[in-house]
Amino acid sequence: MTKIDIITKISEQVGLQKPESETAVETIINLVKETLGKGDTVILRRFGSFQVRQKKERIGRNPKTGKEASITARKVVRFKAGKYFKSAVNN
Repeated sequence: MTKIDIITKISEQVGLQKPESETAVETIINLVKETLGKGDTVILRRFGSFQVRQKKERIGRNPKTGKEASITARKVVRFKAGKYFKSAVNN
């Protein structure tokens, strides 16, 4: 499913026009990005949570050459599925 598929489904199920549905989806995505950008956690009850984690600098290996390379420190986003979401996927 793509973002346009989500916009279309929201438009059909809620009765909004597609541009309004697109604005709603874009607003939600931007809010999640802004919140994670500040380092805060986003919790969506019955769905899951998004957290920003810090990864330290480390030495990795190039799989083609086997040569060691430095991997810089960075932030990564982690999604942890909620109990009800996991249940819905497994049923």
